[in-house]
Amino acid sequence: MAKPPIGGNRTGRKLGQKVKKGKLKASSRRWLERHINDPYVQRAKLEGYRARAAFKLLEIDEKHQILKGARRIIDLGAAPGSWSQIAAKVTGSTLEDTRVAAIDFLEVTPLPGVNILQLDFLDPDAPRLLMEALGGAPDVVLSDMAAPTTGHQKTDHIRTMHLCEVAAHFAVEVLAEGGHFLTKTFQGGTERELLTMLKQNFRQVVHVKPGASRSESVEMFLLAKGFKGRSKMAEASAEDADDTDPDDARDQA
Repeated sequence: MAKPPIGGNRTGRKLGQKVKKGKLKASSRRWLERHINDPYVQRAKLEGYRARAAFKLLEIDEKHQILKGARRIIDLGAAPGSWSQIAAKVTGSTLEDTRVAAIDFLEVTPLPGVNILQLDFLDPDAPRLLMEALGGAPDVVLSDMAAPTTGHQKTDHIRTMHLCEVAAHFAVEVLAEGGHFLTKTFQGGTERELLTMLKQNFRQVVHVKPGASRSESVEMFLLAKGFKGRSKMAEASAEDADDTDPDDARDQA
């Protein structure tokens, strides 16, 4: 269970530590102080996770059970690898029977049971290479991708939402029926077209902000549960086409 740290931390390290001024800029010093005093950072070190982000996924899973019974998982924007660590554990992935494929344009230190691609997910070959690395349809597609921030909120939102949309369309193309899709997004409104597409393809679509996500952060997560399957969606599209008035079809042509 992903219980939040209570009453400080579980490492025995004193919170509230200050960083000496030295040559650091004030903004860098504040970031470093927040980082070393973050109980989730300390708990990640204690429990062997590569980043505090592990607890975001664990908290979401505790409530929504998206990893339960998963046999194969894809991790988009995997660096430094904490979500892949969890994915490998829940799937029982090993070097001999690898059930997790991960991708990031940054280098990720190898993880047992994870096929890692150092590649931009927007590369045209990335989807094919991921599926080859996984060896079958995933039950879960995770995306913690976010575009490098510019400091301009609207620009950052648009760039990250583009990654979110690309990841969503990829998930719809590859997920096994009944599978789940989780992606990072930013507060400021999810595009209506994306929500409509997900609601057409999944049984439930919700926004989630886990406790491990810093309160001051605009980060949120969009969760789509229970993929309906491509065959059913194709049937629905065919029925819609059959219901189209011939005159309307000619007008549209």
